[in-house]
Amino acid sequence: MPMYQVKPISGGDLKVDLPTCMYKLPNIHAQPDSGSCIDNLLQNGEVDPALKALEQRQDEILRRLYELKAAVDGLAKTVTTPDADLDATSLSSAATMCASKEVADLDTLLGKDLGALRDIVINANPSSPPLSLLVLHGLLCQRYRVLSTVHVHSSVSTVPPKLLNCLGPRHADSYTRQRFQLGFTLIWKNVPRLQMKFSVPNMCPIEGEGNVARFLSRLVGLEPQDPVAATQSDSWVDTAVFQLAEGSGKERAAVLRALNGALGRGPWLVGSELSLADVVCSCCLLQTGTSATSTPANVQRWLKGCQNLGHLACIIPLLQ
Repeated sequence: MPMYQVKPISGGDLKVDLPTCMYKLPNIHAQPDSGSCIDNLLQNGEVDPALKALEQRQDEILRRLYELKAAVDGLAKTVTTPDADLDATSLSSAATMCASKEVADLDTLLGKDLGALRDIVINANPSSPPLSLLVLHGLLCQRYRVLSTVHVHSSVSTVPPKLLNCLGPRHADSYTRQRFQLGFTLIWKNVPRLQMKFSVPNMCPIEGEGNVARFLSRLVGLEPQDPVAATQSDSWVDTAVFQLAEGSGKERAAVLRALNGALGRGPWLVGSELSLADVVCSCCLLQTGTSATSTPANVQRWLKGCQNLGHLACIIPLLQ
């Protein structure tokens, strides 16, 4: 027998009408004594002019918001770089200047950026200067108007004077940023691996000298157009960075033999012209301090050819 027993208070056949919605509201769009909302919007198959005007106003507001966002993103980049000092009153005139062929190339490679200087910011350890990037910086200066600056981070106590002047003399008009097409900022900092940022506010850093060199080579046109040649160049870059610069004595000897064999078939490592592979391999070879007596004949001739072109002139003082 149950402990408690309650008698039913209603019959089992009771039917309850459950609501189909939580709240019921009248249609505020339909006018009295008229048809539905669609009937009011459509007249002879055409949209109501008031609705057209509302849509056009919304499109114009969105367009202006996108323009403001682009301008704000450009200004954000200038204030987050170490040498930012841009006169805001000159933004409109700088944005409307006639673009040259080089600017069009930068727009194609890096994307159009209104109201700000494109800045390449590199963090490098002074104990291992990135020689190949200094060579590529010189090639960038030959093609674009580059604003070059060098800074020292607080994590580094002392930096040799030759590293402070590795990008050349400071521009007299360095704070008139709109006169330049590209910014190149080198920061000597205590980092385990070289780091580069192009779009400072929203870009993950590119790490490693080889990867940064690949990025810069596209701006100076050193990247081979042929896919096979591009693959060979990538292979030589990795070989130079991981085996020639960071490898053991046996690995370096093997790379020297491979270089001697490749240079015996042509004046350059890839194709008939200087490529990124030649720049990175020659810089890594010079940085290791390999003696001339232990360097094969083809490699010696190749290094002299690189020096005769003037591409290695900027790094020779750093090696002395």
